[in-house]
Amino acid sequence: MTNDEIRLAQAADVPAVRTVTDLAYRPYIARIGVVPQPMEADHAADVAAGRVFVVGEPVTGLVVVEARDDHLFLDSIAVHPGARGQGVGRRLLEFVDARARALGLPEVRLYTNALMWENQELYPKHGYEVVERRVDGPYDRVHYRKRLG
Repeated sequence: MTNDEIRLAQAADVPAVRTVTDLAYRPYIARIGVVPQPMEADHAADVAAGRVFVVGEPVTGLVVVEARDDHLFLDSIAVHPGARGQGVGRRLLEFVDARARALGLPEVRLYTNALMWENQELYPKHGYEVVERRVDGPYDRVHYRKRLG
């Protein structure tokens, strides 16, 4: 295995998944006024369910995905602040596309908080289109999809 390989997370990765997720999302707490949902996720359960894929040794990035009937849901993507600007996020997004295709799913869906404007610039650059904006409890979310060819 190389340091660049994206692999299925194992139980031993749970502390790193928690740390990278917290470091990636913590700066948004003050901006959005609530703790981002990925920080409150049950990381051990997600890993046990085979929903988490990681990259790096030590872990520098991760995605949490869930196969649904007609799409792959990208629940969370997180890159360690020390690894930003190194293409980790791009590689993880490419992995998500490949994973959806391998599962025979025609699109990827995700949402992001409306106040996470960096994401609203990023996702369209990677082929995602806005579907809707919806308030879910304390979260104001922009929903995206990417149709895979």
